[in-house]
Amino acid sequence: MDDTARSRQAAHAYVDSAERRDWDTFSTLLADDVVYEMPQTRERIRGRKAFLQFNMDYPGDWHMEPRRILADGLHAAAWIDARVGDEHQDACIWFDLSPEGLITKITDYWPEPYDPPAGRTHLVERY
Repeated sequence: MDDTARSRQAAHAYVDSAERRDWDTFSTLLADDVVYEMPQTRERIRGRKAFLQFNMDYPGDWHMEPRRILADGLHAAAWIDARVGDEHQDACIWFDLSPEGLITKITDYWPEPYDPPAGRTHLVERY
């Protein structure tokens, strides 16, 4: 299997095992020194153990469904539909992987929806 296929497989397994709360499988995907970052809150978690605990302790009945997963070499990206209850939110997860296929860095973007600026309604359609 080449790096791109391995990265794509790791990203799919990450989302799938998190959704199923299969923490044993989830843990095997991560490098010991994995780094997790959330740019909006400027938070960083270092290490497999801390990141695993963060996910295990995350509150609420949350769910993730992949919309699209792309990979190139030792990098992958997942566009997911995340939801808690009836609230849906798009999120993007960026992955860096080691040559052995372990996830070494995860960057989560959880953008908030906002109203578009005025003056372009003649060019766009809202959905």
